[in-house]
Amino acid sequence: MTLSLALDTMGGDHGPDEIIPAAFFALENHHDIELLLVGPKTALDKIIAGQSSAHASRAKVVNALDVIEMDESPSSALRSKKRSSMRVAVEQVKEGRAQACVSAGNTGALMAISKYVLKMLPGIDRPAICTTIPGIDGHTHILDLGANVDSNAEQLFQFAVMGSELTSAVENISSPKIGLLNVGAEENKGNDRVKQAALLLSDSHLNYIGFVEGNDIYSGKADVIVCDGFVGNIVLKASEGLAEFFTHHTTAEFRKTMYGKLVATVSLPILKNIRRKTDPRRYNGASLLGLRGIVVKSHGSADKVSFAHAIEEALLEVKKNIPARIASRLEELLSKD
Repeated sequence: MTLSLALDTMGGDHGPDEIIPAAFFALENHHDIELLLVGPKTALDKIIAGQSSAHASRAKVVNALDVIEMDESPSSALRSKKRSSMRVAVEQVKEGRAQACVSAGNTGALMAISKYVLKMLPGIDRPAICTTIPGIDGHTHILDLGANVDSNAEQLFQFAVMGSELTSAVENISSPKIGLLNVGAEENKGNDRVKQAALLLSDSHLNYIGFVEGNDIYSGKADVIVCDGFVGNIVLKASEGLAEFFTHHTTAEFRKTMYGKLVATVSLPILKNIRRKTDPRRYNGASLLGLRGIVVKSHGSADKVSFAHAIEEALLEVKKNIPARIASRLEELLSKD
């Protein structure tokens, strides 16, 4: 069976110059897929002409002339850009021409368009953004990362269900450990919403392990960490900033002296391994969970390697049928409660 993905080629900082090569890289590595490249046909055809002709038959251009800018408001994008590359890409999923959509465009606009076009799964109030972060032992899925800056207890519970099902499917973990991010591990810590969410999780059949703190995020203590989008987005951006801080100062220290340069040469294999494990490009591709279709958000600054990882994430979710798993699991939990 051939799988089809729709790519918004005009999203992000680099647009088709990085997304088209990433698409052909994916085609080279997956012979059972075809990609719908959504954007202005004339411009895309020129870039495609420079790619490998061996895979060109599985790359089909879907014409869309409008582009949603990175600073455009979601409401404006939803109302006035009905033929934008982003909206047309999402509509390919709605119409059954593609099994998933990948975009590096405006996050707010992608969320609003996806929710409007695809609608929500039964029992889910709001979509949530979920991604993978590296840890000491393996990695952890964390959500929400910015879709909902203010979430109530029931919505945090829904995030836990969605994150658990995604993690179970893609990591082959039968019962993922779920932690609720809080300012302390004690039961009396946190605001009312977090405490109420903890009660809902404790009473459910999910593998809830209790509150986790900021220093637990990278420890591997939990397979899934749940928080509202305000907290989650700060965690994500702080993590990215810390990675840049570490890289900058490590490089600067090694370059200070000849001895440092010598040590760097000897340590190069170790430094490369550390860099590989913490490279944000390897973890690119955040899932918009809770929709009646699969949408993956790539980082706006994604290059060819990074966007290719987002495509891989979308393919994996298609093969694991994530929306159906979430809907089934939520129905099961609600019937038991």
